[in-house]
Amino acid sequence: MRHSLFAGGKRLRPILCLAAAEALGARSGELLAAACGLELIHTYSLVHDDLPAMDDAPLRRGAPTSHVVFGEAVAILAGDALLTLGLSVLARHPEGGRHAAARLEVLVSVTQAIGSEGMIGGQVSDLEAERNSLKSPDLLSSIHEAKTGRLIRASATAGGRYAFASEDVLAKLDAYGRALGLAFQIKDDLLDVESDAETLGKRSGSDSAARKLTFPAVWGIDRSRQMLAEKTEEAITRAGSLPGAGRRLVELARFVEQRRA
Repeated sequence: MRHSLFAGGKRLRPILCLAAAEALGARSGELLAAACGLELIHTYSLVHDDLPAMDDAPLRRGAPTSHVVFGEAVAILAGDALLTLGLSVLARHPEGGRHAAARLEVLVSVTQAIGSEGMIGGQVSDLEAERNSLKSPDLLSSIHEAKTGRLIRASATAGGRYAFASEDVLAKLDAYGRALGLAFQIKDDLLDVESDAETLGKRSGSDSAARKLTFPAVWGIDRSRQMLAEKTEEAITRAGSLPGAGRRLVELARFVEQRRA
């Protein structure tokens, strides 16, 4: 568990949660544990995504993947344990009766985001898409809105719930997270084509080798870059409609667009 969790990474989901809460006037210090729960859950998904039965990836975050170091069985168990611990952290934090309703709401939102209607369902569709030659833009969007976007959206709204946001503000955070999630995936797909393993910290070119349904495969590189810019600007506009003009949420959108790994 420690091998995969502390190998590095962008920590986008916990930072997104904290930034959303801060934008609404909450103190991020008391939300750190809950934000860490989101990273535990995200790391579980990476451990399982890298397994031989899935992407069979040798590197993640610049380090050998869990199954390469410890074997497939232990990697599966480590992923299971990361997921369980992440949910336990979300169920218990932030502590105290003041956040009792928010804890439950976040737990419901996150479990929906990572289950068969979200991340896992998107992963199944992604695997199925590898086995056929249909390059459908609608299928591409639905896969990545579920597989990548749902947990990003849940992380943004989690920060809002911890800050006791209204339903209107939560809807704005969700719209921001949806645009950010697609921007993140488009950039990920572009980096797989344009970057190298040393920079990425993982194997490059693996998506095309596995015949995955990606934005460059469907739309081409130039159009994918244009879509990345469009989704980034949409996220920035959504953030600007929030109290305090979104504060660090705007910076996060720019980071997603400009990142190199």
